[in-house]
Amino acid sequence: MRQSINPQMQLGEVDISAVTFNPKSRDDIPRLLRGLQHIYVNPELRQQVFDVLETMIPSSRNNGRPGMSLWNILVFGVLRLVTNCDYDRLQELANEHGSLRKMLGHGPYCTHTYHIQTLQDNISLFTPEILDQVNLLVVAAGHELVKKKKNRYVAVPIRSS
Repeated sequence: MRQSINPQMQLGEVDISAVTFNPKSRDDIPRLLRGLQHIYVNPELRQQVFDVLETMIPSSRNNGRPGMSLWNILVFGVLRLVTNCDYDRLQELANEHGSLRKMLGHGPYCTHTYHIQTLQDNISLFTPEILDQVNLLVVAAGHELVKKKKNRYVAVPIRSS
């Protein structure tokens, strides 16, 4: 059975909510990871996203080995679709990119590597349609976060002299 998030932290692992990124980076990956971190730290939003991700898993999911966690599928799927990379580049990022590995829950002592076939089998389930559904949830949460003002412009009376 797939887990949403692995509840057991490993030695040296940093909590995903505590991962820091270079705020001056102009690359798209740190910005993307900050957005995913926002999903992770908001339990309601995270649960809604995982409910959407549950729909993409085949009904025979309780057979055989446990698959990749839903969090890892979300991170890899969003990364692949947003950066428009192939599975070879995704594998390189998954095994070598430090911030990405922290977001996946791997500490500095973790030697776990991702094989190309594992990525293809799991990430192919994360379609652009699933991304659209997740995007709708995130946009709605963003609107709640910002709370647009109804009256942007306030009329100021002009004094006549």
